[in-house]
Amino acid sequence: MKRFAIGGAEAGSKRLLIVAGPCVVESADLCLRVATHLKSLCAARDLPFVFKASYAKANRSSGRSFQGLPRHEALEILGRVRRELQVPVLTDVHEEDEVAAAAQVADVLQIPAFLSRQTALLQAAARTGRAVNVKKGQFMAPDDMRQVVEKLTQAGGEKILLTERGTTFGYHDLVVDMRGLVVMRDLGWPVLFDATHSLQRPGGEVTGGERRFAVPLMRAAVACGVDGVFFETHPDPAHAQSDAATQLPLVEAEAFLDEALVVHERVRNLGHA
Repeated sequence: MKRFAIGGAEAGSKRLLIVAGPCVVESADLCLRVATHLKSLCAARDLPFVFKASYAKANRSSGRSFQGLPRHEALEILGRVRRELQVPVLTDVHEEDEVAAAAQVADVLQIPAFLSRQTALLQAAARTGRAVNVKKGQFMAPDDMRQVVEKLTQAGGEKILLTERGTTFGYHDLVVDMRGLVVMRDLGWPVLFDATHSLQRPGGEVTGGERRFAVPLMRAAVACGVDGVFFETHPDPAHAQSDAATQLPLVEAEAFLDEALVVHERVRNLGHA
């Protein structure tokens, strides 16, 4: 398994990488509050931590939904989190012309699932030298991520993360095939499990979801030997500007991390990770 540094964190090590934060940059106060709390929780458990927040949402179900603050303002907030809290930051990019600006403030550039086959976008992200996290498309088989990895490495990518976030199951539903986690790990790069987007029920005016399955699915994924867990969390999910149905309440983040750590340590003790 490839190992590499992401700011002060490390991916591909024996420690479970945690990538977490609110779905979207709503305000500086929100991002600093969530990042501070998560940093403290992860430090107390010796877990490497990367703060996640999208500076823009380009794939909302409805054109009337919140798509983010002005780009410069949102990126400035992410830069402030990184600078003031000394934590690495992850954010999404959607088009090639966004990559350079995002790379100035983010340690990890994330390719959204719907864009996971976009060759030019993947290669532009790889050429920045930043780590690149690719969400496996809901329409893709796990072994098809091999071509994604090849596109990144051919463009000079040396820090690659692959993330499972569920597979389309008919209309308005997702399922998680745990076999896919094993298949993607066989590609040699760290694999994360997205414990909250996997709960979505896409479609309609607002994307729904079933938050109650976050912990059971996370336990199963960690037991399969994933290298990290990705989740979104918000102090007041019901009033979040995006993914209100699936973000975890911030007060539940501590118990969520403890569950993940218990399973991870048990798997390591069995010699399977």
